[in-house]
This record gives sequence, structure tokens and C-alpha cells, in this order.
Amino acid sequence: MFADLVLTNGSVFTTDPLRGPATTVAVAGGRILAVGADDVRELTGPGTETIDLAGRLLLPGFQDAHVHAVMGGTELNQCDLTGTTDLDEYLRRVHDYAAAHPDLEWISGGGWAMEAFPGGVPGRELLDRVVPGRPVYLINRDHHGAWVNTRALELAGLDAATPDPADGRIDRRPDGTPAGGLQEGAMQLVARLLPEVTRAERVAGLLRAQRLLHSLGITAWQDAMLCATNGYPDVSDAYLEAATTGRLTASVVGALWWDRDRGAEQIPELLAKREKYTVGRLRSDSVKLMLDGVAENFTAAMTRPYRDSCGCATANAGLSFIDPAALCAYVTELDSHGFQAHFHALGDRAVREALDAVAAARAANGFRDTRPHLAHLQVVHPADVPRFRALGASANLQAFWASHEPQMDELTIPFLEPELAAQQYPFGDLWRAGVHLAAGSDWPVTTPDPLQGIHVAVNRAHHGSGYPPFLPAQRLDLATALTAYTAGSAFVNRLDDTGSIRAGFRADLVVLDRDLFAAPVGEIGDAAVAMTFVDGRRVYEA
Repeated sequence: MFADLVLTNGSVFTTDPLRGPATTVAVAGGRILAVGADDVRELTGPGTETIDLAGRLLLPGFQDAHVHAVMGGTELNQCDLTGTTDLDEYLRRVHDYAAAHPDLEWISGGGWAMEAFPGGVPGRELLDRVVPGRPVYLINRDHHGAWVNTRALELAGLDAATPDPADGRIDRRPDGTPAGGLQEGAMQLVARLLPEVTRAERVAGLLRAQRLLHSLGITAWQDAMLCATNGYPDVSDAYLEAATTGRLTASVVGALWWDRDRGAEQIPELLAKREKYTVGRLRSDSVKLMLDGVAENFTAAMTRPYRDSCGCATANAGLSFIDPAALCAYVTELDSHGFQAHFHALGDRAVREALDAVAAARAANGFRDTRPHLAHLQVVHPADVPRFRALGASANLQAFWASHEPQMDELTIPFLEPELAAQQYPFGDLWRAGVHLAAGSDWPVTTPDPLQGIHVAVNRAHHGSGYPPFLPAQRLDLATALTAYTAGSAFVNRLDDTGSIRAGFRADLVVLDRDLFAAPVGEIGDAAVAMTFVDGRRVYEA
């Protein structure tokens, strides 16, 4: 049997611990036929395409275990504030976008950083200056807050007398009037008025995102928010259309949203959604449970209270969006139905609540192969680190966040108890404890580029930032970081014939423009993707 494709003369990172070095991979019928060296070239026939890797690195396709692809792709077509923290640049972009779209009823988009504003709180008057007549609604880069102008507040009827919702906060001036920032559940007070994004726009956003993700070497992902409620957009119809029409080229796991305002009565609906949204390359057998918020707006659930600007303890230790006792019952029932639990757990109290829920499910149901995973893990109490392995729970790392930057240094560390601040993103501790590591980006919160995340995982600093390493004892080595972004995420995604280069596995592959192992680790972020293959078919070439 001859190969359809042979990639040779390179460095092959297989993630297979049982095999030695390889230079050549043969592919036939969309699957890996052989892995080896010169002997594999014997599979070359008259119809075989041969690619000379010229010393470059070949590895399994990257998989993103926590991403919001439709949301990210849709936002690329809106007012885009990503890539800068300069306030004047934000205002220029908002002004120019509004001028270029005079027929839009609302100006919407996002990507701004809290560090651009004093205390992380944006002012409505800034937007009033550049868009005086129309309402503006701009989500921040972590998607846990929004910046609005006065017109948007007026249309929503928000004033000094408006109470904060139970799951959010209206940023206010000393006299109680809204300042222009909305946190967590308060976002919905204005977001409910936005014109609905159409199905066609969602499908276009998904396809736009797919092109981008393929260009970054990503061949599969888990979308962390299908069938969303609680004020978040429902993007499930875009996936269903793309999957049924054959336009979905990636393998996608859909994490069905758990409505935190409801209880176990929604589980029969989730079972029906699992069946409906499993078609073609889409499989929706994960459930996303959002347990808390984020540290920089003081809604991540911590075991100790946040500090104020003077360094004194406050009465606030963050929010638990789902009652912890009820959570144990919900996860136990979901696990009994074969659902994977996918937790948003940022603070150490949220991490503990998630692990407690997994423990309850294991005690009731035994160790079923549901592969629960906890995403974000900004703060993990040392006592909880070994519980991951004991419970068979994976750590889903957003490695790009583990670095010094103004949002970390000015808006997070000063407001955490020192012991908590020293326990942030403990990747090294988790790895040394034998915890299974997966990785994702949370795009559009931050870049979807796995190479940038891997650079931070290894260096604990953004590429080219000039900052010192952030808690350097928590670094991962390059092979471990690469494995988390490939085999690790494939395990979490339950795509068991992907994530490794071995005979019989699907030929989801990525070729980089260099061999990462032959260069200093400080140059990982310089690398780029040269080619991406899905089932042996080229879906991207630089």
C-alpha cells in the first residue's frame, strides 16, 4: 500500500512516550500509515505527495480545550479593540467604526483592557465624546464586563436607584450614578437591548474563526458555551448548520451551557440537546458549569476576602454562581448520564467546589470515563492540587494568562491575600503531582495562538514583554507544554484517535516554520505555523 502523503526530513514530535525519534510520517486515507525514518519512504508511490520538512517540526494538530470560536469570529467583524491598551487608540477606533457604520443602531464590539482605566473602571463620558448620539456597548477582553455610554444607560433605564443584580455589579460614581462599567450579570441590563446577531452572521463568524484557528495549527476544539443563557449569546445554530452542510472541517466538542438560574429540571433538556447537536464533526456531550467570575473585578470565588486599595481585608470573597451543595447533586446526575463536566473555576474556592462536586459524582457513580476538567485555575489551594489526580479531573490551562502585565500587577496582585497571589496558575505543581494537563485559549478573551500560550507556559512571560518570569517555579518544559496542547486536550475532548502521531491515528497534523527543540525557549513565540492538515487534507498553508 502506497501513501497519499509523506512528510519527511524533519523532526517529529509524536507525544508517544513509547517510540523514539522520528523524521518521517506517511499518511493514507486520512490516517497515519507509518512513523519512522528512511524506511517509511518506501511507502512512496507514483501518486504520493512528498513534503520536505527541511528540519522543521511536525507535531499533532493543536487542540483548544476551552474556546468561544463563534463569539470570537463574530467579534472580528465588529468594533475591535484588541491588541492595544492605549485609551486614545480605543477612542479612535470607536469613532472610526461608528463613522464607517452610520446605519448601525448600536455600536458594539469589544476587546478593551481594564488596565487602560484608573482602577479598571471605564467612564461613560469618554464614549459620549466620540459617539454622542447612539448607544455603545463594548465587552472587555475577559468578557466579564462591559463599557457603555450614557445613551446606552438611558435606554436601559439605569440610574442611581437601580439595584445591583445578585450576580453582578454596576460600577458607580460616589453619588451612586452609573460610571459606565457593568460587571458580570449587570452586563445583561444593557445587553438585552442589543439588536440580535442573525444566524447568517453567526455562521459567518464560525467560518471566519475556523480559518483563523486552522492558520494557527488548531484542528479540533471544545467550544465552552453552546445553547447559552444568562445573558450570553446562543451560537449553537451556527455549529449545527456548519456540521450538517459539511463546512465544519475541525472536530468540535460542544459544551452545553448550564443555566445557573435553574436546577436539575434542565437535565432532560440537556439530554435532548446532546442528541440534537451531535452530528457530523460536532459532538455535544460536555456541560459547562460557570462557578465564579474573574479576579480583577473581584468576582472570582476565593477562600479569603479580597483586599481594598489600602490593603485592608474587605467583606467580599467573590461569587459562587451555583450553590455548592446543589452543584454536587447536579454534577452527580450529569455524570450518571455520561456527560462530561467542564467547569469555569478561577478562584481557589471555586476550584474546591468543583473538585467537591467531582468527588460526589465519583462516590455515587464510580469512576466513569466522563473526563471532567477544570478551566482557568488562576488560584489553586495547595491542598487541592493532589485531588485532581485522585479524582481523575484534568487541569485545563489558559497558559497565556500566567505572566506579569498591568492587569495582573496593578489590578489583581494588590487585591489578593499574599498567600493567594503566590498560588496563581500553579502549572508546575499540578504537573509534579501527576495531574493530567490540557490547554486552551479562552479566545476571544486572549489570543488563540497556541504558540504564544506555549511560550508563556515555558517562560512564564509574554514573548517580548520585558517582564521578569511570573512565579518561575511553575514553568513547564517544552515537551510537557506541547503535550498539553495536543494529546492532553485530545484526551479532554474524548478524541482518542487524535493528539498523537502514531499508526492508525487520524492525520491531524501541523508543521511549524522551525524546530522548537533546536532553539532557545525564549524564541518559542517567534515560531509560526507553516501548514495544517485535517484527516490528511491540507486546510492551511502559509
